[in-house]
Amino acid sequence: MSTTLVTNIGELVTNDPARNGGGAALRGEERIALLRDAALVIDGEHIAWVGAASDAPDADRCLDMEGATVIPAFVDSHNHLVFDGDRSAEFAARMTGEAYDGGGIANTVRPTRQASDERLRELVAARVEQARAQGTGLVEIKSGYGLSVDDEARALRIAGEFTDEVTYLGAHVVPSDTDRREYVDLVTGAMLEACAPLARWIDVFCEPHSAHAFDGDETREILGAGVAAGLMPRLHAGQLGEGPGVQLAVEFDAASVDHCTFLSTEDVAALAGSSTVATLLPGVEFSTRQPFPSGRDLLDAGVEVALATDCNPGTCFSNSMPFMIALAVREMGMTPAEALWAATAGGAAALRRGDVGVIRVGARADLAMLDAPSYLHIAYRPGVPIVSSLAA
Repeated sequence: MSTTLVTNIGELVTNDPARNGGGAALRGEERIALLRDAALVIDGEHIAWVGAASDAPDADRCLDMEGATVIPAFVDSHNHLVFDGDRSAEFAARMTGEAYDGGGIANTVRPTRQASDERLRELVAARVEQARAQGTGLVEIKSGYGLSVDDEARALRIAGEFTDEVTYLGAHVVPSDTDRREYVDLVTGAMLEACAPLARWIDVFCEPHSAHAFDGDETREILGAGVAAGLMPRLHAGQLGEGPGVQLAVEFDAASVDHCTFLSTEDVAALAGSSTVATLLPGVEFSTRQPFPSGRDLLDAGVEVALATDCNPGTCFSNSMPFMIALAVREMGMTPAEALWAATAGGAAALRRGDVGVIRVGARADLAMLDAPSYLHIAYRPGVPIVSSLAA
């Protein structure tokens, strides 16, 4: 196995706070642990050395970055990529004031069920490739547009061809032609039995403000069944209003609770005292015209924050992590360093992964490069394709 020296890196974002003495109190550039005039060595799929370019060891080949910036590849920890169909008309309607309530999900279920395996596989492949072209290294992919035993299992099998972070989301919404109690029984029974071997996570759209999603009692039952089947919990919560989702996520020690658009003071305190990551999805607020959550308030309270795209056909058809960083900085009170951490190390924490989102010895060599002198340009130049995956 050959080694590669990546050298002449003008600015290297390591996300390794140990370089600055470690400690949870580190913030901003101290936490992302910048190195300048840096280099690293890649051995196979992992990082073997990191340090000053002047101290770099020999390697089998050399890649000169000519002063460019290198960062950990983005970790996009919330995606709904297995779908067919178009819902652009819903986006246009929301731009004129129509509210989102989760009901449009059914408009994706029909074409997704009708699509062939080959068609869905091609669509997912294209979406993953688009994300990787913009610097994303690892994506999580959920089911949720099948809502039948066979269609949910099919979605998970296809998702598993592209990532090992696969999430069972049979509890996305209750199909309009189905009794709620019967559907919860299906999600926790035959559907779970078919899907659990194909997934790592279980997720629920816990949203009492939507007639289509699941209330607190239903969420507790579904998460409990998933955990009993060997799946790890994560949760959609607080998208349309305050509710029980955040407290349930903390109670179940969920890796992540996602959206968090509407949080109570008690929710923030619960998150601050837990290991559950608050994953913010600013592309959803952009696409639904809802208020942006305050990343600043969460960070100041000591909550670990992640950023993800929530790429889906209804409320955010974007897989651009650089765009999410720009929105977080402009609309959510986060600094560029905080947003970059949330899009990399924060996403890794939301998936309970220690091998991605960081540049240190032993980590996966998932890297991205910026055609720019500093990571600040990600938010400074939104929409400009300066970030790309680094193939060493």
